[in-house]
Amino acid sequence: MSLFTAEAAGIAAEIVALRRELHQIPETGLECPRTQARILAALDGLGLEVTTGEACSSVVAVLRGGRPGPAVLLRGDLDALPVVEESGEPFAATNGNMHACGHDLHVAGLVGAARLLAARRDDLPGTVVFMFQPGEEGQGGAQLMIEEGVLDAAGDRVVAAYGVHVATGPDGVFQGKPGPLMASANELHVTVHGRGGHGSQPQTSLDPVPALLEIGTALQAMVTRRFSVFDPVVLTVTVLQAGTAVNVIPPKASLSATVRTLSQDAIDTLVSETRRLGEGIAAAHGCTADVRFESHYPVTVNDDAEAAFVADTVADLFGADRYLAMTDPLMGSEDFSFVLAEVPGAFVFLGCTPRDRDWQTAPWNHSPLVVFDDGVLPDQAALLAELAWRRLERG
Repeated sequence: MSLFTAEAAGIAAEIVALRRELHQIPETGLECPRTQARILAALDGLGLEVTTGEACSSVVAVLRGGRPGPAVLLRGDLDALPVVEESGEPFAATNGNMHACGHDLHVAGLVGAARLLAARRDDLPGTVVFMFQPGEEGQGGAQLMIEEGVLDAAGDRVVAAYGVHVATGPDGVFQGKPGPLMASANELHVTVHGRGGHGSQPQTSLDPVPALLEIGTALQAMVTRRFSVFDPVVLTVTVLQAGTAVNVIPPKASLSATVRTLSQDAIDTLVSETRRLGEGIAAAHGCTADVRFESHYPVTVNDDAEAAFVADTVADLFGADRYLAMTDPLMGSEDFSFVLAEVPGAFVFLGCTPRDRDWQTAPWNHSPLVVFDDGVLPDQAALLAELAWRRLERG
C-alpha cells in the first residue's frame, strides 16, 4: 500500500494547474528562465536546499530527511520544442514553441513528488535530490548538470536515480524494461568535394553529386551487412544538399543522417565503416570526402534490479494491469542516459493519451497535434515519491 496515493490525489488540482501554466510558457534549449522561475516559486516554502545552474537554467532541490540514510535522485526535464502548437487545448501555447513531448507534465509531477516527500520529511530515511533539467531535446542538459555536481548535491553520491516520461499510450499504464531502453543518438555528416563546372559539360568536371547519391544508397546496405540484426542500427539520411542552379555542377555535395544504436560496439564500428565507405566511394569517382561521425547521447540502459523494483512498485501501488513489460527498446534517445551511465536506476514511460481517443492512432510525442491527459499527474507524483522512499529504506 502506498504512503502517497491519497495525498497525491489531494494535490491533483494544484499540480494540474501548474502543468497548464507551464504549457503556456514553453521555452527551448538550455535557457528557460520563465520556466525556472515558476519551478522556484512552486518549491518555495517546502524547506528544500535549492540551487540554480550556471551552465543552464537548471534547478536542483535537496530534501534532507529526519532519519539517516543514503541519497536518491528524481529527475524531470523542462524544455519544450520549437513546434507551433495545433492541439486545440484551451491552454495551448501561442509563442511558437510547444511542450510537444510532455516535459511540462514531468515538471509538475516532480514538484508533486517534492511536496509529498517534504510533508513526511521527519520520517524520510535519507535524502532526495530533485533534478529539474533543461536542454533534453538535443542540448545534453543532463551532462551539464552532472558536471555541475547534481549527482553529489546531497554531499554523497546518489545511490539510484529514477525518471518518468509521458508518452502516447494507454492512459495511466506504465511501461519499461531492464537493460537497453532507448537508443543512442548520433549524427553522420558526409561532404564530397569535386570540381564544379557547366551542367552541359560534365566530362570537364568532377561531379560530387553521383558520388554522394551512391554513398547514401551504400549506407543502407552497410547497415544490413555489417551489423547483426540482434544489435540493431537505424541510419536515416535526412538532409541532402548540392548545388544552387540547374545548369551548374556544384563543387561539393553533402548529406547528413541520424544514426541510432543500442550498443557502444555498434558506434565504434560505425565510426570506422562510414569513413571507409564514404572516402572509398568518393575516391572511385575521382573526388574526396570528409566524413564526420558525432555521438551525442549514449544508450539509455536501465539497471536490471532497479527496473524490476520499478515494475514491482507500480504493481503494488496501482495493480499489475498498470504495468506493461516492453519486449523491445525504443530507437528514440534520451539524455537521462548520462545519469544512468553514472549511477544505477531506471526510466519508465507513462501512457497518457486521453481515454476518449484511440492511443494507437493518436498523434505521437513531438507532433503539433499531440494531447496529453494531465489526469495522470497524481499517479506520476505518487510513484516518484514512493520509489524514492522505498529505495532509501533499503539503504
